[in-house]
Amino acid sequence: MFIDDMDPILDRRPSSDLYLPEEDYDSKDALQHRKRLCLSSAEGGDRKSENGFYWTETEKWQSSDEADVEPPLLVFTPNQNPGPQILPNRCSSALQFFQLLFPKSMFQTIAGYTNSYAAKYEERKGKLWNFISQSDMKSYVALVIYMGMFRCSSLSDYWSESQHFSLSFPAKIMSYRKFLSISIVLHLSESREDEKNILKKGTAGYERLGKIQPLYQVIRESCKSYFHPFQNITIVERMVKPQAGTGLKQSLKSRSPNMGFKLFALTDCTCGYTWDFFVYEGKSCASRSEGLSYETVMALVDENMLGSGYKLFVDKFYTSPTLFTDLLDKKVLACGPVWPNRTGYPKSVKNKLLSNAPRGTMRWIRQDKLLFVEWKDSREVQMCSSFHKAYEGDTVQRKVRQDAHRTLEEIPVPAVVLDYSKNMEAVDSSDCVTEHFRAIHKPKKWYQCMFYHFLDIAVENAFIMQELVTKENGKKPLTRKAFLQALILELTDIDSLDSAAVPLSLSSSG
Repeated sequence: MFIDDMDPILDRRPSSDLYLPEEDYDSKDALQHRKRLCLSSAEGGDRKSENGFYWTETEKWQSSDEADVEPPLLVFTPNQNPGPQILPNRCSSALQFFQLLFPKSMFQTIAGYTNSYAAKYEERKGKLWNFISQSDMKSYVALVIYMGMFRCSSLSDYWSESQHFSLSFPAKIMSYRKFLSISIVLHLSESREDEKNILKKGTAGYERLGKIQPLYQVIRESCKSYFHPFQNITIVERMVKPQAGTGLKQSLKSRSPNMGFKLFALTDCTCGYTWDFFVYEGKSCASRSEGLSYETVMALVDENMLGSGYKLFVDKFYTSPTLFTDLLDKKVLACGPVWPNRTGYPKSVKNKLLSNAPRGTMRWIRQDKLLFVEWKDSREVQMCSSFHKAYEGDTVQRKVRQDAHRTLEEIPVPAVVLDYSKNMEAVDSSDCVTEHFRAIHKPKKWYQCMFYHFLDIAVENAFIMQELVTKENGKKPLTRKAFLQALILELTDIDSLDSAAVPLSLSSSG
């Protein structure tokens, strides 16, 4: 008993008002809980964390039957009307929506950069380069999208001449040799500017993203110009996996051990539209004071362009009391799961959620403008929010084992958990669909790989805008598959007359 700090004389037991009914006096969790209470009672006083968050030993976690005061919500005042920012009759085809984000002039620009680079590339090998046109570039993009819809084990299989196992479409558009040649020399920047930039390597003037900068900036600006997010937004991480070696490669431990380029994107929770994004260039680009997660959110959440009253949903990587407090100063609300060891997280152990608590048990503490919630599901969940009330009577169904059977039971759930799950599920499902239809060609040059990802973003955003605009006009939008099929035909000018005669409201059954 002396070793366990339970000596009846030397170690006083906490007063009865701190005792929890669900505690088992002999359980290991309860024993550790009482040890912490004894230590906190002995030390006493208010504490201040490194970032200036105060917490007091007299605070205690509240239970779900204790009333919480609902925080005052900010009025949602976006700078523009949420949704597509285009005239209702401006776009009537898949290609017109796509060219809002991937302008027609960009095809000519990329074709020019590719010709310039290819001429030098082929000259070193003693060969002549057959210059490609804007039309060739459009056909090339069409085939890349086509390959994302119909998967083959190798690139040459799309031009297979087998009597029974062949696809006829690619050969109609472009020969295999020409497609492969463009894939090898595809270039997104001026060769002379690249040479100047290489001379600056190792200095502050070196531009690490120089080879993608023209297309990179055009896509980013176009995505923001033709759409304004709805109230609920989130920030997601994406990985682009190249085969080439480069200093920009990163990895996401929670998703894949493979190395690649990391992108941070601000996405609309309502429809999955990618409103803004940037390529992570390394630790040197982040502020050392607050860290990468803080700087990422502050860089993407621009209140001057968005407006006020937005609700940001983020995962544990970003969630911190410091960030949420600073976002409130920008009139942006936020919520998300949080690590208990984050600076500013409540340190009080009074009435804290125990690991052996029944499913559905919750505890909460409100500190100034932030709410902290602990909830027991299959595991413990910790949440932080700047706009939720602790408990609003919501329930969720869970399977509970009773004897040899499992039955569905309604268990209490905090409003912040329910709201977060609902909004993040919409974004996750959108990412999965995008991955299924994304471009599959994987080049060896890193900037070419970024080209295909930018193309994916443009295609997906174009489909989302088509869907929203068509619904707004009271018509039935195209399915994703039908939209991609229409886009491919328009890019290649195949059956252009037939395609133009078919309005977007008539969707394919596929």
